[in-house]
Amino acid sequence: MHTEDGHIIHQCLEGKPATFGLLVDKYKASILAIAYSELHNIQDAEEVAQDAFIQAYKKLNTLRRWDSFLSWICAITYNLCKRRLNSQSKRPDSEFIEDQDPEIIEKPSIDSYYMEKSNESLEDTIDMINEALDSLPKIYSQVLTLHYLGGMGVKEIAHVLCISPDNIKQRLSRARAKLRKEVLAMMSTTFEQQRLQAVFTFNIVEMVKRIKIHNIPRIPWISWGFSMGIGIIFTVMSFFPNFISNIPIGTHTGSLLPSESKVLRVGEIPVDVMKTAEMTFISNLSGKGKDGEPKKPDDNAFFMTPQGEGGEWVRKADMPTATGGFSASVINGKIYVIGGMDNNNFFSTVEEYDLTTDKWTKKADMPTGRAVLSTSVVNGKIYAIGGTQEVFGALPIVEEYDPATDKWTEKADMPTARSYLATGAVNGKIYAIGGWNGNPSYTSTVEEYDPTTDTWTKKADMPTARGHLSASALNSKIYVIGGRLNSSVTCSTVEEYDPATDTWTKKADMPTPRYWLSTSVASGKIYTIGGVQGMWQGNGLSVVEEYDPATDTWTKKSDMPTARFALTSSAVNGKIYAIGGVEAWAGVNLLGKLLSTVEEYTPEDWQFAVSPHGKLPTTWGNKKQNKK
Repeated sequence: MHTEDGHIIHQCLEGKPATFGLLVDKYKASILAIAYSELHNIQDAEEVAQDAFIQAYKKLNTLRRWDSFLSWICAITYNLCKRRLNSQSKRPDSEFIEDQDPEIIEKPSIDSYYMEKSNESLEDTIDMINEALDSLPKIYSQVLTLHYLGGMGVKEIAHVLCISPDNIKQRLSRARAKLRKEVLAMMSTTFEQQRLQAVFTFNIVEMVKRIKIHNIPRIPWISWGFSMGIGIIFTVMSFFPNFISNIPIGTHTGSLLPSESKVLRVGEIPVDVMKTAEMTFISNLSGKGKDGEPKKPDDNAFFMTPQGEGGEWVRKADMPTATGGFSASVINGKIYVIGGMDNNNFFSTVEEYDLTTDKWTKKADMPTGRAVLSTSVVNGKIYAIGGTQEVFGALPIVEEYDPATDKWTEKADMPTARSYLATGAVNGKIYAIGGWNGNPSYTSTVEEYDPTTDTWTKKADMPTARGHLSASALNSKIYVIGGRLNSSVTCSTVEEYDPATDTWTKKADMPTPRYWLSTSVASGKIYTIGGVQGMWQGNGLSVVEEYDPATDTWTKKSDMPTARFALTSSAVNGKIYAIGGVEAWAGVNLLGKLLSTVEEYTPEDWQFAVSPHGKLPTTWGNKKQNKK
């Protein structure tokens, strides 16, 4: 049961139209995919998707079962598609397709869809995909579209189509079997490029602000006990959906207390429109302990309470393998942790973290086990670059991981072998920056990798040679932060690289000098997390500092609960996940306690974040989109 949907709708009906952007952001991919599966035209599908959300908002006060919003807007979308198709003249080939023998349609001429590496335009590619989809029975083309364009899993597709998950799995399997792997890969890549961006949500929010809707009268006399009873009834219904599956949409069965629901993070817009008073709640639970002293709250309660003015930390499921010196990248909302080491081994381990389930899954090992490597994502694939298999070694190895197939591919070596480097991806290219190349000092080398051609190009050197550094890409620029200048000097240096001009610019220093830290981007700002200062001795740091490139200023944030270095962090949907690492040095070249700890950080302005890609202003309605 999508309890957060009910709360968002309640906010809209209370005169806060901007919160409707949450529902748009959450379901826009699914609605676009549904429209596209019916219309087979991306422009028409986008128009229908927009119309569906606008129509849904206008009639929001007629929806009684708030947690059925998805089913309701799906029905609206299908109706709009039907009207559009009826208003259009039939396609010239429609009669031909209808007259075809089903057996022929179910066996597409696969060879006609094979596309070798060429300079085909996006339109040609989409036409080719449409031909492939048209050649399949609708039950197969539909699930492929919902999966690849809508980014929907088996359970989500089953919910939308009102079909069992097992049936959906079977349809997906059969659909994939009917098409070449090249076509499926092309479909995955192309559809990912066609997904609706944050500007779609922004435009709808701007439109609905001008639409007046009225709330449903509240029932102020309802007792707390009766309200709780209603809540229990609907909790039972959520576990037994068939109990209410035959109730028509629009029947009043929704919760009478939507404000008690807490909005969860969904899609691109992480709006938590209602904060609960966790501290008061915990205080009330504490009661009296021994000798009348207050009881100490449960350890987990610490992670659920606000940690100062700089955001909140929450403990998540531990990573299966305790390690340090690894790297991580995000694809489709999942985090892939790759490589790493302890004091005796260099790992080839790959583990996938699913935020929605808070669970880890073992994936195919990286071919070359290594640590202190760096990873970056381009076109849905992860590139593992450099690293080492010995304390002071350096490797030029580049290997590509495809999460869709769970397979690895060897790529062209990096010209300069190195470890303890940083990478950043901008405009489809990866920049390998700095690191240790086996010499007594660190390097300032910058090399650009083009995954399309599998080639490397030398670029302008970084001004400050260093390793154990971190880098984050933001607004088509790469910010290289902190690191180690040599065996005895830790730095706080921040330098900005612009790939478009191949130039470097000095920026304001990080307040806390440190190396082997991690950086992540959320809501247009860079967060520097953890690290260490001592050379071969000392404890990891819990420091979190926020850098705003727009103002070139730093702000202290809430400390990470678990101090550490040699960790990694990844930002997903405006939240940051600090993963693994090392608690402290155990002596010269020896790592201390390795950690599997995962902690989630929510910046204090998280509820106003719009896009993890920094494509829109950070506050709904207060700033206008920049017109091109």
